[in-house]
Amino acid sequence: MDFLKKFWPFSFNTEDVKQLVIKAIIYVVVGAVFGALIAVANLLLKDVPALPIILNLVSYLAELYVTAGLVFLFLSYFKVLKD
Repeated sequence: MDFLKKFWPFSFNTEDVKQLVIKAIIYVVVGAVFGALIAVANLLLKDVPALPIILNLVSYLAELYVTAGLVFLFLSYFKVLKD
């Protein structure tokens, strides 16, 4: 559990629905903005041979982080994960 709290500290200690909704919206917005930035960087730097592959890998890792953060947020709120 300490491992999860270390890498996803924003997903824990949610007490009411208002905090849950705000944190979920923040996760979604941050994921969308990061995805858009990676897409723009991919378009601008597509001539560099290995860079699109690296940017796509970073994009997948960021999506995985956001998705896991949302899952942990909801599991923590509904007391499935014990603090």
